[in-house]
Amino acid sequence: MSYKIIGDSCTDLTPWMKKEGMVTLVPLTLEVGGQFRVKDDEGFNQAEFLAQMKKTNDAAKSACPSPDAFMENFEGADEVFVITLSGKLSGSFNSAVLAKKIYLEEHPKARICVIDSKSASVGQTLIALKIKECYERKMSYPDILEEVRSFRDNLSTYFVLDSLDVLVKNGRVSRFVASFAGVLNIKGIMAGEDGGIVKRDQARGMKKALSKMAARIAEEVKDPENRILAIAHCNAKERAESVKEELLSLVKFKDAFIVDTAGVSSMYANDGGVIVAY
Repeated sequence: MSYKIIGDSCTDLTPWMKKEGMVTLVPLTLEVGGQFRVKDDEGFNQAEFLAQMKKTNDAAKSACPSPDAFMENFEGADEVFVITLSGKLSGSFNSAVLAKKIYLEEHPKARICVIDSKSASVGQTLIALKIKECYERKMSYPDILEEVRSFRDNLSTYFVLDSLDVLVKNGRVSRFVASFAGVLNIKGIMAGEDGGIVKRDQARGMKKALSKMAARIAEEVKDPENRILAIAHCNAKERAESVKEELLSLVKFKDAFIVDTAGVSSMYANDGGVIVAY
């Protein structure tokens, strides 16, 4: 059976994943200040986008792909998996579900699974890698569905941002949760929880916060030798490398990789943010 993995553009890929065409990305659209508007595709310019975000006090926003944008990519494989960022963060999941419903009306025998990652960025990437692994193991479609959903439910996502401003403006984090920051340079250690965002801890300064996040991950991770450590960063390669080095000194993961954030992840992480999934 042939298969295809489709992700919305919050799925942050490594260069080899892009070259291999492992995941077909469906772009969201980003808007800053009501005027600057750009598609989150291969032409996305992170530096330009971050500069535009710094110019305005208005919230940067994203618009999810239309059902048609997803449906355009359903053909060409016997089995299709669609991975979206958390349904609590975007309408992308609902749009993909509607696309599946419409498509099945004309192609009732099609096998299409839409997965709410309950995560974002490299969390979505890890789900894509799990699907690829399942097919390489020649698993049946029902078994793949079960294994991938179980993997998703046991996936953990952490992140530390220089600023929670974008998340607050977009209603993803309450002003109360963000109020500990500001002049004290307190950085929140945030985590995904059932598709939403919660504060797990905090520390003064980015370096201490990243180290504290690494320590929490090392303490909480189960069965690391069978897990991949995935790290995404927004214009913060040295921070990402430091987190990777510290975590691998504490925990023996099966593998590890670092990626740059594309558009949607750059919008939420903002300049200097680091995201970890495993």
